[in-house]
Amino acid sequence: MLNKPLVGVTADTAEIGMHPGHVVGDKYLRAVVGAAAATAVIVPALGADQSSTDLIAAFDGLLFTGSASNIEPHRYGGAPGEAGVLHDPARDATTLPLMRAAIAAGVPVLAICRGFQEMNVVYGGTLHQRVHEVDGHDDHRENKADPLELQYGPAHRIEFVEDGLLHRLIGDRTPMFVNSLHTQGIDTLAPGLIAEAFAQDGLIEAIRPADARVFALGVQWHPEWKHADDPLSSAIFRAFGAACRERCAQRVGNAGAPP
Repeated sequence: MLNKPLVGVTADTAEIGMHPGHVVGDKYLRAVVGAAAATAVIVPALGADQSSTDLIAAFDGLLFTGSASNIEPHRYGGAPGEAGVLHDPARDATTLPLMRAAIAAGVPVLAICRGFQEMNVVYGGTLHQRVHEVDGHDDHRENKADPLELQYGPAHRIEFVEDGLLHRLIGDRTPMFVNSLHTQGIDTLAPGLIAEAFAQDGLIEAIRPADARVFALGVQWHPEWKHADDPLSSAIFRAFGAACRERCAQRVGNAGAPP
């Protein structure tokens, strides 16, 4: 019998030599194990070949990761993407139905960067494909020539919505700064989602589904990066881990109950 919750971590497709593969960044897995105190399992991007229902029955939580790829624009009625933009249709076919089903089933969800954008698309929202080209918005991209320490360093301040989930997790500690490594961002917030935090330029930085029965949060930044050094990141993963442990206890208890 497991004594730790089992958390699925979504993968991207990638070519490994001449062979198709499924990959997850090390930092996500280590954050699940170290900060959420859970057992991490990679969820391959197999689309309809692997049932969302089966995955939901197996896991106590799901982490939807960031990615170098963008959601295909047709998923939210956007214009075709520019040449050279990386897309991952297999990931879209896996994560979009899985996220909606997980939230409906009461599985805790933490959605990061691309995962945050997936949450908005799943609920019917739209995305800016190039935020830095939108009047009134800042450039939220990282400088890829910088070392990782700079790319993932604090980039801008965020403001929490008063009495929201994040505000309750972190309290009145201000200002709070987050990293910023994204080209896309929320254009139209989906019906059924509640904004939790904003960047200085007004871009939505955190969201949660109004219909979620348990912890469900999407953040545009990367709290998994050096999470132990940041109080906001630590608070997010602790809350996610606590929700996963609660589901684990219920799942194990239900499995041991008499028919």
